[in-house]
Amino acid sequence: MKKILSIMTAAMLGTAVSAQETYDNAQLATKDLNGTARYVGMGGAMEALGADLSTIGTNPAGIGMFRRGMVAGSFGFNTLSDAKSFGNANKTNMSFDQAGFVYSMRSGRHSMLNFGFNYTKSKNFDQILTAAGRLNNASQNKLSAMKNANGVYTLQDKNNGLVSNSGAYSQADYLYSNVLFNHYKEPAENESADPTNAQLNKNGVIVYDNTGLPVYYNATCYDFGRSTTGYIGQYDFNVSGNSNDRFYWGFTVGIYDVHYNGSSLYSESLVDGNTAIGDVAMNDERKITGTGFDVKAGLIFRPAEESPFRIGLYVHTPTWYDLTTRNYTVLNNNTNEAYGSTERGKSSESYDFKFYTPWRFGVSLGHTVGNYLALGATYEYADYTTNDIRVNDGGEVDYWGNYYETSSRDEAMKQNIKNSLKGVHTVKVGMEFKPEKNFAVRLGYNYQSAMYNKNGFKDGSLESYGTYYASTTDYTNWKDTHRFTAGVGYNYGKFSFDLAYQYSQTNGDFYPFMSYVDDSEPKFDNVCDAVKVSNKRNQLLFTVGYKF
Repeated sequence: MKKILSIMTAAMLGTAVSAQETYDNAQLATKDLNGTARYVGMGGAMEALGADLSTIGTNPAGIGMFRRGMVAGSFGFNTLSDAKSFGNANKTNMSFDQAGFVYSMRSGRHSMLNFGFNYTKSKNFDQILTAAGRLNNASQNKLSAMKNANGVYTLQDKNNGLVSNSGAYSQADYLYSNVLFNHYKEPAENESADPTNAQLNKNGVIVYDNTGLPVYYNATCYDFGRSTTGYIGQYDFNVSGNSNDRFYWGFTVGIYDVHYNGSSLYSESLVDGNTAIGDVAMNDERKITGTGFDVKAGLIFRPAEESPFRIGLYVHTPTWYDLTTRNYTVLNNNTNEAYGSTERGKSSESYDFKFYTPWRFGVSLGHTVGNYLALGATYEYADYTTNDIRVNDGGEVDYWGNYYETSSRDEAMKQNIKNSLKGVHTVKVGMEFKPEKNFAVRLGYNYQSAMYNKNGFKDGSLESYGTYYASTTDYTNWKDTHRFTAGVGYNYGKFSFDLAYQYSQTNGDFYPFMSYVDDSEPKFDNVCDAVKVSNKRNQLLFTVGYKF
């Protein structure tokens, strides 16, 4: 009878310092199009037009265009239009998206000094991702076996479990090694040896007792599902102003609050030769929490004093995150009795790390025609190859007794970032038309180029803490994002009411694990083709504002 294995992976390495993997962190570096309904309805193209609370987090100079105080709050609904049911995840969720105010005071006859605060849900993690495909002599467990057979990691028997000191030995490798591969049964008298018997050879590789070949099982197909929830809350504090209604400036300090929850289930149907032997299923639960901060600065100016045409410029520092991630991973062995040593294995880990996002640079144009038409356009660039994953080294005490936490770059993972990510171009265009004084109609388009290289992959062979603490092997190379927006607005006295609709779509290539090609032995190849996936979202957003 198979037993149950439950060992914490912390016992494998015995240290708390760590960093996380490229694909796991990349999702933290991007931002959604969100904020006030006016801002969203115009596709976010307001970095030169200004006078909207959402510009506090893009071009801070936009707050300098306020001539009176304002308070506003926004909420809405988000729907995943093409998602399939998975677990208890909801396809439609209500969301509190924005709240803020600006206080305006005159500093001169034609000059203003403004102070503002705004909260925005800059990232909404609500998503359901499902995929299924055929596996022709490939499998997730085979990837672990090939890493072992080729010396990416070697094993040793310690405390009744197979462990490794290699940074390329992931939690998934640990579970497969101890649950599925590590099987030995002493033959009874006058009984031939069990052909599924495995042993750990002198090179630290799990091999079949009778052939000396690495232990693994091919799979015919796989099923995958993941639901994610949570958000990144962005809290922006601003000081801004204008000079002679021609030159506008702004400075914003942003604080970020990260709440990410993910639940995934991967299963593959295994065969021994041509014989179906059952399946294995890996369930992973992951949380990421933490805080970060950045600094943003911007300018808006009118090239011609009497012209309504404006040019905006802005720059954002990296967001410097201090994060904690936790996982709980279970591998269920549902194969026939003769396969594997245990029916279930468990692994869990918790660790702290640092993550730094790229610099952002933007230029914007804005123009108004009378009091009835506003046009905006923005271009922004961020180089995601500069993402930085940092290993916490502990701390130091200086001459005066002050304690400082120190960190160092995960160089192996940094190279993977350069290979898998690239620079991102964002283009926003929008318009607002007022057929009458108190009523506005808005349209917008927002384009964001792909962050992932089409040949990028989640490299499980890296000698890295990010690999070591990884509990999943899947990755998705998401492509360009297209957002289409529309909205209406109505002013009643000092109150404003705005409604916006946003449709966004991103397509991607999903892989359950990295591919492996053995140049000397084709039967050891482990190649899986991509499956097409998409992330289609609908957002309905409502904002109430009051001017004072």
